[in-house]
Amino acid sequence: MTSLFDPLTFPHGPALKNRLVMAPITNMQSHDDGTLSDDEYNWLCLRAQAGFGLTMTCGAYVQAGGKGFPGQLGIHSDAMLPGLTRFAAGLKKEGTLAIMQLIHGGMRASEELTGEQPVSASEQEKFGARALEIPEIEQIVEDFVLAALRAQKAGFDGAQVHGAHGYLLCQMLSPELNRRKDAYGGSLENRARPIFDIVKGIRERCGPDFNISVRLSPERFGMDLGEIITVAKRLLDDKLIDFLDMSLWDATKEPEDEKYKGRSLMSYFTELDRGHIRLAVAGKIRTAADAQDALDNGADLAMIGRAAILHHDFVAQIQANPAFTPATLPVSRKYLKKEGLNETFIDYMATWDGFVSAEEE
Repeated sequence: MTSLFDPLTFPHGPALKNRLVMAPITNMQSHDDGTLSDDEYNWLCLRAQAGFGLTMTCGAYVQAGGKGFPGQLGIHSDAMLPGLTRFAAGLKKEGTLAIMQLIHGGMRASEELTGEQPVSASEQEKFGARALEIPEIEQIVEDFVLAALRAQKAGFDGAQVHGAHGYLLCQMLSPELNRRKDAYGGSLENRARPIFDIVKGIRERCGPDFNISVRLSPERFGMDLGEIITVAKRLLDDKLIDFLDMSLWDATKEPEDEKYKGRSLMSYFTELDRGHIRLAVAGKIRTAADAQDALDNGADLAMIGRAAILHHDFVAQIQANPAFTPATLPVSRKYLKKEGLNETFIDYMATWDGFVSAEEE
């Protein structure tokens, strides 16, 4: 059986020392202009240096108009490079693989933050978003590639294309949100075109030693599970990426779609022929047993979110004691501050149901 602490290779770039991934976490700790803050640097480096085989940044916006959160890290211009270079070096100090996640908020971008009307695949009245013109889509594809090149220049080992959770590439992919009649709408091939064009562009321009991954979510936001399986299969067949990151909300759940019930949602992706490309899964993986269960059921990598927020040294803890159980929720603000979260990040975590206690201690 595969162990959590077995090394792992990828088709491109460096190998991993273990199968544990620090999941990308929105944390709102950087500066208003998108440059890296000491708080964001410290919070993630604490975790990278405590044992994760792979550490992923929060989603960094690739266009100024794609910013979705206050304090979000940017990778939209060369002005970000000094901070990003420092970030990559700090993350890699203890041997983790450092991956930059790339994102565009689309309809979920904030006009209050950007000064621009949000955009989407089609007009989205609820979000005040307008439909993108074809040249704008082409520019967004280019800006994802340029962002990956910046990540590479800064010293990151790779980049992840965020195509999940209702952000722009997911909006393009969604048959519910994308009502276009042109080359970027209608068929699944057309709706998935931006993702495949971005991946191809990154591989061509970042070369054979750069790790590329794609994050997909198979449910919510109008996603059709059968279509996401098809997209995943094509990403694996094209052999341009190094790992597919499936964000499942719960790595043990059954699908919501009645047609697919009777087995785990994860199994629809573990059964795909992936050759040397790896599969990462995320969703309520909170203990060593949860992570090992994901591997035992066919995944190559287990992504840790909440448990890593609660314990910067989660990997070291479970290596010393496989029965280690994360702190019981809710936890105090003081506790989270000791774990490297600043006040803004703690305020954000307080919006997660039952995560932060009302009491100070």
